[in-house]
Amino acid sequence: MTSRVDGPLKVTGRAKYGTDHNFAGMVHGYVVLSTIAHGEIEAMDVTAAKSAPGVIGVYSPFDPLKLTKPTSMFGEVWVPLQDKEVAYYGQPIGFVVAETYEQARDAAMLIEVTYHERPALTSLEDGLATAEDAPPARDGAPPSLSVLADGVESIEDALAASPVVVEATYSTATQHHTAMEPHSAVAVWDADGLTVYSGNQASDLQAAELAGALGVDRESVHAINPFVGGAFGGKAMTSAPAFLAAAAARALGKPVKAALSREQVFTATAGRAATVQKITLGAERDGTLIAVRHDSWCSTPADRSFVEPTSHGTSREWYATQNLAISQKMVPLHIPPTTYMRAPGEAPGSFALESAIDELAVALDMDPIELRLRNNSTAPPGRDLQWSSKHLDECFTIGASRFGWADRRPGGRTDGDWLVGLGTATAMFPALRFPATVEITLRADETAVVSTSGADPGTGLLTVLSLVGAESLDIPQERITPRLGNSAYPSGGLSGGSTATASAGTAIMVAAATVIDDLLKLASAPGAPFDGAEVSYADGRVLGDGRSMTFGELLRALARDSVTATGSSAPGEELTKHSFSSFGAQFCEVRVHRWTREARVSRLLGVFDSGRIINAKAARSQAIGGMIWGVSAALHEGLEIEENGRFANGDLASYLVPVNADIPDADVHFIEYPDTLHNAVGAKGLGEIGMVGMAAAIANAVYNATGVRVRHIPIQIEDLLGA
Repeated sequence: MTSRVDGPLKVTGRAKYGTDHNFAGMVHGYVVLSTIAHGEIEAMDVTAAKSAPGVIGVYSPFDPLKLTKPTSMFGEVWVPLQDKEVAYYGQPIGFVVAETYEQARDAAMLIEVTYHERPALTSLEDGLATAEDAPPARDGAPPSLSVLADGVESIEDALAASPVVVEATYSTATQHHTAMEPHSAVAVWDADGLTVYSGNQASDLQAAELAGALGVDRESVHAINPFVGGAFGGKAMTSAPAFLAAAAARALGKPVKAALSREQVFTATAGRAATVQKITLGAERDGTLIAVRHDSWCSTPADRSFVEPTSHGTSREWYATQNLAISQKMVPLHIPPTTYMRAPGEAPGSFALESAIDELAVALDMDPIELRLRNNSTAPPGRDLQWSSKHLDECFTIGASRFGWADRRPGGRTDGDWLVGLGTATAMFPALRFPATVEITLRADETAVVSTSGADPGTGLLTVLSLVGAESLDIPQERITPRLGNSAYPSGGLSGGSTATASAGTAIMVAAATVIDDLLKLASAPGAPFDGAEVSYADGRVLGDGRSMTFGELLRALARDSVTATGSSAPGEELTKHSFSSFGAQFCEVRVHRWTREARVSRLLGVFDSGRIINAKAARSQAIGGMIWGVSAALHEGLEIEENGRFANGDLASYLVPVNADIPDADVHFIEYPDTLHNAVGAKGLGEIGMVGMAAAIANAVYNATGVRVRHIPIQIEDLLGA
């Protein structure tokens, strides 16, 4: 198995993250946050702050840093301090710059803010009555859509004609990314423009957003993020510290470092929306689905900037059914922004859908795996484009054998004072890719450099560049130098949506073919070592006329240091021929204490059909990480929003996540079927699918152990008391 090429740097502390960069004359910024959820700032008394030790600048909506809202691939991006409106508790409303972080923080505490406070709506449940239709999905799908069999006039008619019907409402909690590296930035201006060191998921996208906000040419902004301490969607867009540090550094003529505190991250950045989902399933007595209805509601910030697409991300595609109706509504609230978070839509949506499928299996007295396979789809309902590659049945078959599913019994089993249950769920996540460009340089020293802007927020993409680069150039991996996280490199797209390997990997193959062609032209050019000969390339060598030279020897003979080429790749006509997805089967064993009702996960297994696996070690790590996050969603994780909009547990002391003792045994198995219809590398997404379905599998196992059906997550002891 291949280890991460950046591993030694990270474990020895030599990897430099954004705030590890320091410069002469650098000063520090501290972000001031609102203490109401809705209203207008009437006044900010900054007199004491300005006169505090070390303070060199205090900015507010009354004395703002000049910024304008840029537009990115996500739409219009919010920037701080440009108006006096407050839309949520913890909104950035001020920025204090001082000689040290502590001085800036202490001065910020001296600012007195008065508000004209307005009523705030902070509860999803309270807002359901005023829900609005969500905007069209990213693929243009309307918020409500249906697919009906011939002669069926409505989904209600289809359900009424179903011999077996189950209906239930499920809910999922507000969550937050809480990456190990808080959102931060170091901004430096010089004669060439702005350089920003900041963890993000796409350096070129961040550079473009900063350029738009600052009103400067894109070429004058340089974003650097070779190492990112976690992201999960939460660093896809430029954060408030980066905007403020860049603008303040320009205004003050000094390098500025700004970092959110751990508590500030919870509100001054974006998290996952809460959801409510009502699912109705109608089936024949043999388990064949007749009708699926999935109505979803999600919280969204007051500006309606993001929707968690739960019904569209699951029921629209997962199962073969004769009749389908889905809807997506949103409830605007005075809460911090919501955004993409690992498996957006699919993770919370799968909890509802896969719990409902389990409830249908119980109603039919049918094995849950048999029910799922009986309704295995060859294409999304109502669409003619079949899956390019799907081996979900094999995932379940192998998983059931490895996990001992045959020993599962309705009602579970007992082990002393523990009630033991098994649960399963389907996992799916769309196989996507973004446009990407990669530069490859062959060097005279027999090494090659593979460069693209991109980002590696812990996913292992840097190592993938070296592996695919080595394979494409037919040289050992140790001779590849991969480079990422620099907006000066060719645009590598976003490291998100489980797209990076397919996107960058395919571009590497194109770039490698191009640079080899260029090398062969050099080799056979007049006066070159293979002048006029038919030449070919293999094993890092140019072959022709019965002779061979390594590419380094050839370049040295030509007195050249290197040869460089770029290659680009993007989604294309394959989207008109097939549907694309990764698939998986999740299994778990849960133990619930008979007396205390404490729930413990004792075993996990994920079996995934994600195309070709480039790096088995990193892939296993990615999958297990997602599965553990599913455990977190099911049993630990959830933000509590008080009536005034404040997060009651917006810190890592009370926002619960699993620790090692919570995850005793986790296993992963990959079914490798390269999907070259999706991309030339054959890889499909891995990062998100590990989380999908796991929360439902745990809830299903809890039911198997206790007979208690919990339809919300996180599941708590109180839910199981008295059972």
